Amino acid sequence: MQLLEEILEKTDGKICPHCLGRMLSKSVEGSDNVSRAESLDVELKGECIICGNIFDKIDDELFDKIYNKLDFLKVEFDSFIVGSRIDKEITKRDEEFIRVLDLDVEPIKKEINRIIGKRLEQELKKEVNFEKQDIIVNVNLIKEPKVRVQINPIFIEGKYNKLIRGIPQTKWPCRKCRGRGCEECDFTGKQYPCSVEELISEHILKATNGYEAKFHGAGREDIDVLMLGSGRPFVLEIKEPKIRKIDLKKLEKEINEINQGKTQYHNLKFTHRNRKAEIKVSSPDAYKIYKALVECEDAYDKDKLDSLSELGEIHQQTPIRVSHRRADKVRIKHVLDLSCDVIDDTHFEMTIKTEGGLYIKELISGDEGRSQPNVADKLGVKAFCKQLDVIEVSDK
Repeated sequence: MQLLEEILEKTDGKICPHCLGRMLSKSVEGSDNVSRAESLDVELKGECIICGNIFDKIDDELFDKIYNKLDFLKVEFDSFIVGSRIDKEITKRDEEFIRVLDLDVEPIKKEINRIIGKRLEQELKKEVNFEKQDIIVNVNLIKEPKVRVQINPIFIEGKYNKLIRGIPQTKWPCRKCRGRGCEECDFTGKQYPCSVEELISEHILKATNGYEAKFHGAGREDIDVLMLGSGRPFVLEIKEPKIRKIDLKKLEKEINEINQGKTQYHNLKFTHRNRKAEIKVSSPDAYKIYKALVECEDAYDKDKLDSLSELGEIHQQTPIRVSHRRADKVRIKHVLDLSCDVIDDTHFEMTIKTEGGLYIKELISGDEGRSQPNVADKLGVKAFCKQLDVIEVSDK
């Protein structure tokens, strides 16, 4: 075989069965690269000039290190992949050899990963899964072999209700010490004692023995606003969970009993990584429904309430109250439906359905002209939102 002769000539026979079989993988039949090389009955000698006999490092001692690491972490998993690091010079020699012979074969790291992965599959009775894996076993073969295990996060989707005011959606670092802890925050590092995020994440972290939780909400309401109705969608990301199999229905019930009267969480289920981004993107059909208590500085003309149904397209420049953390630009949003109930001469209740992202408080006050049109201008009196509740957040 001409290709075999070329390989042996270029290496002077100093090539290992793994590399020889890999170079001939498209030309010689075999169950693996070693069996391909052995079927040729050629004499190989000395240290492989391509890999430096790196495959000798894939021995029982290496697998003992892997198993010891897994035992130490006490990590629960069903699927995994293997990643590896090797000396750059080996990669360079391998790529150059393949290029010179104009071969279409896999790189050396793929062979390393497959050999380790295949044995782990057999001995651990776990599955190699390239699409979705619980852990990644990283093996460093540059000098003395080292092992690191990366535990991939889990993602839990659900909806939440916020039943009392004064609770932010996510943890806020103390404004004074920025999370370090000081007298003003009673050395908690937090601006507020609790959040929607913390009231669920502390229990999920305990159940999963996770390292950290990150909360991804489909938008957020202000700290003084209730989240009612069917709730706001969210995804909770748990980083480095040692335990992946948890009873979410049981946990949901326990968490809701503990947080009764403050927050409630519904329809908890495992989801995929992309979901945390999906819930943040509003579709053209997405909407929110609010109930606002409007207070006017002077008595308003009740006959003018009907004119509020004509608000329609709203041009809102970034509100003054959030301008320090939001890009200053004009957003165009639409009022989809609106109705009012009179309370007294200076108060009325407004139920309003809007596209997501419309600032309701500024729609009412006008925000010094930054929100046009607005409720105050339509009524001809100064008006502001005294109390606001979110009634519904669409799933779309």
